Amino acid sequence: MAGKWMIHGDLRVLTGLHIGGSSGFSAIGAVDSPVVRDKRTGWPIVPGSSLKGKLRALLARSLEAPGEGPRRLEEEPEELLRLFGSARPVRPARLQVSDAFLKNKEAFPSRVDVTEVKFENAIDRITCQANPRQIERVVSGAVFQLVLVYREEDPAQTQADLKLLADGLRLLQIDYLGGHGSRGSGRVTFENLRLEAMGSPHRPEELLPLFQEVERYELLSV
Repeated sequence: MAGKWMIHGDLRVLTGLHIGGSSGFSAIGAVDSPVVRDKRTGWPIVPGSSLKGKLRALLARSLEAPGEGPRRLEEEPEELLRLFGSARPVRPARLQVSDAFLKNKEAFPSRVDVTEVKFENAIDRITCQANPRQIERVVSGAVFQLVLVYREEDPAQTQADLKLLADGLRLLQIDYLGGHGSRGSGRVTFENLRLEAMGSPHRPEELLPLFQEVERYELLSV
């Protein structure tokens, strides 16, 4: 049986975070671009697909040769394909990223207080016409529960795979998650990272330093 690794931790929002939800129907005066929320509870979430996609994109960019430019997914380096998977040919991902649910609900009086509405205004340079819009963001200080699962197929590759994952988390801390990052949104940091291993010849304490380095790479603090 393949070994399993669980990486637990906290994803802390440093600047307003916008990962968009459905805006198929908006009443007059409603927010133009709401955040995605858990259907059952109404609290904001960080979708696993958003986090996994951003990690893969950042790592792919970091592994490009100078002047090479983006590659097709199936042409990515072997270490990315085995960690994140491939559709052509079909190759299951070793990394599973769960949706991240809000952990510190007690810090907010209600579901309304965990988000803010940021007003933006795009100006047409030719006509000077204003195009105002309202962006909903999860406020700074919100903490989401991070759960990642790594499937260990080859123990000889475990350290390299987990180092690549740690590199991705480190890169994300100096980039952004979600939308509007070039305008200041989406800065996040990772805290309290810990490892659990089941059925692996490696011990968690051997590889934990890879993730402790992530926590030392914080760009901002709240």
